Amino acid sequence: MGSSAGHLTLTVLGSGTSVGVPTIGCACGVCRSTDPRDQRLRPSVYIRYRGRGILIDTTPDFRQQALRFGIDRIDAILYTHAHADHVLGLDDVRPFNFHQRGSIPIYATADAFSVIRRMFSYIFDGRESQSSRPRIRAELLEEGPLDLFGLEVIAIRLPHGDGGSMGFRFGRLAYLTDHGPLPEAAKEKLRGLDVLFLDALRHRPHPTHCTVEQAVAHVEELQPKRAFLTHIGHELGHEETERKLPPNVRLAFDGLQIQVELPE
Repeated sequence: MGSSAGHLTLTVLGSGTSVGVPTIGCACGVCRSTDPRDQRLRPSVYIRYRGRGILIDTTPDFRQQALRFGIDRIDAILYTHAHADHVLGLDDVRPFNFHQRGSIPIYATADAFSVIRRMFSYIFDGRESQSSRPRIRAELLEEGPLDLFGLEVIAIRLPHGDGGSMGFRFGRLAYLTDHGPLPEAAKEKLRGLDVLFLDALRHRPHPTHCTVEQAVAHVEELQPKRAFLTHIGHELGHEETERKLPPNVRLAFDGLQIQVELPE
């Protein structure tokens, strides 16, 4: 790839599990840690390329994330799935509607949209309102390639409980969160990467998430140049966990920025 195509920059807005870290009411060592990398908002990333800004998921912490990391525009929102920790911040896109003077396309699967429409019925019901509400344009997300402002994004179906979730590949970078062990169909779309983000909740098995050990095994098989583990619970202290990981596997943390070359 030539440098003339430019770069894509991914910022981790949140690297934590559904309840965040510190966890309310918990006095464990990680929840009391003074290491800022152990303070994890709910899982989301923001991607900039060619002047565009793409948000993946609107967490309950989205307002805080947008202010903390200086997000100044959103051209589209991609939803991995419709669990509460990934969608409840949707109302906070209203300031972007004001500043950008237009609606924002949101991409979700049919199953995810059915949940989002129930959660945010006031956005979709068409009734008159004296209050502002998000101005969005619903776009159906299906597995396969999607053109987002001239960049091919590949949506990848992943196992996550009964409903599943979607991962996204942007050129030689892929972001996956909230998934169990990867099926072969997903693995075939995740080879030859510079950067791969994977779910790794904790060491103990979980019915809908990967363990650290399972994620590392995926990295060993798929051979990305670098891998980052996300959706991290309070069982994993950043420094202690990283000491035991292979050199090319790190824990994500809030504020982490990754840059990769865009395909020509």
